[in-house]
Amino acid sequence: MAAPGPVVEFYRHQLGEEEAASFRRVLDSLFLALGPEVAAFEHEMGAFLVRGRRGAEPPTVVGTSSCSMGLLIALRALDVGPGDEVITTPMTFASTAHAVLLAGATPVLVDVEPATGLIDPDCVRAAIGPRTRGILPVHLYGQLADMRALRRIADDRGLVIVEDSAHGVEMERDGVRPGDLGDAAVFSFYATKNITCGDGGAIATRRRELSERLRRLRNHGMSRAATERHGDPYRHWDIVELGYKANLTDLEAALLRPQVAWIESRRARREALARRYEARLREAVPALRGPAPSERGVPWLVEPRGTSSRNLFTLHAPALRRDAILASLGAEGIGTAVNFRAIHRLAYFAATLGVPRGALPIAEEIGDRTISLPLYPTLTEDEQDLVVAAVARAFADAG
Repeated sequence: MAAPGPVVEFYRHQLGEEEAASFRRVLDSLFLALGPEVAAFEHEMGAFLVRGRRGAEPPTVVGTSSCSMGLLIALRALDVGPGDEVITTPMTFASTAHAVLLAGATPVLVDVEPATGLIDPDCVRAAIGPRTRGILPVHLYGQLADMRALRRIADDRGLVIVEDSAHGVEMERDGVRPGDLGDAAVFSFYATKNITCGDGGAIATRRRELSERLRRLRNHGMSRAATERHGDPYRHWDIVELGYKANLTDLEAALLRPQVAWIESRRARREALARRYEARLREAVPALRGPAPSERGVPWLVEPRGTSSRNLFTLHAPALRRDAILASLGAEGIGTAVNFRAIHRLAYFAATLGVPRGALPIAEEIGDRTISLPLYPTLTEDEQDLVVAAVARAFADAG
């Protein structure tokens, strides 16, 4: 019989009284939309991205209404458009490819590394053609893609890079952080992210002229924002290019600002829980002892590279048993997700992009096998043990 409700939810946010007090403070202020609170958050996020680097110049951060809109605005600001191709990965949420299509360009999907699910630089290089304009890597599960290799490829061929960093702001690999080597890095503050305001996003860039255009594009292409007009004798503003209504609001920034101080400590808690999962699962599920790779070398547990934001904890079930395992976990009240099915197998992209099954075998196998388990700072060890025991039963029942 199915459980009456979740025993362990897939995700719980950590918003509390400090965020509520910050929100109330903005309710008592003049600006609710694109005002001083957004500017303060942008400054604090830029400072976070260079934490521990003495004397380092922070990137410019531009708050947006979502990561999805941030990706689109970043591509537009880099003049990616009709006739262009952008190389990206099928192991991502749909918004990555949506942004390319909405910019008028064509996504070109390439395969991923078997141990990480991250875009494979060798596959990127092989896919470059005369219409290639850019690369859109996804920092999957909070692991940074191989940005040094991708930057070399981009520089060799005159390409731009927009990083999809929806899975975290904390990650680092080979001394590189989001926004260090890409032309722009785009973050998500959606409900299930490590810092959240329900939705919202941000773009980080080290190119000043690009940041100025990003600010225009997020606000209708307007020459002067409301805060720039406030308090002065009235002056006419203008629309200087086609833009979007896609800014972060002061109310959302008020929820985000208190969380910046907790990013590192909460990442450390998720890291400890992830390592505990790995140890307990290997003990409880014989199939996870290993490595126990598939015929294509995909491991049972994702192998992080460098410092992961640990936005998700993902394991890989045998493909033909994955859905049965998901059903079994759901019946026991364990919240799960699939991050992600390879997007070229989704109906719209299958029809639009025409990538046949079998063309991207590593991504397809990961997409057919992946299961994400609950992972958040307030997850208790007792709850984690319930999850591990349920996984063990599910694997056993699925044969």
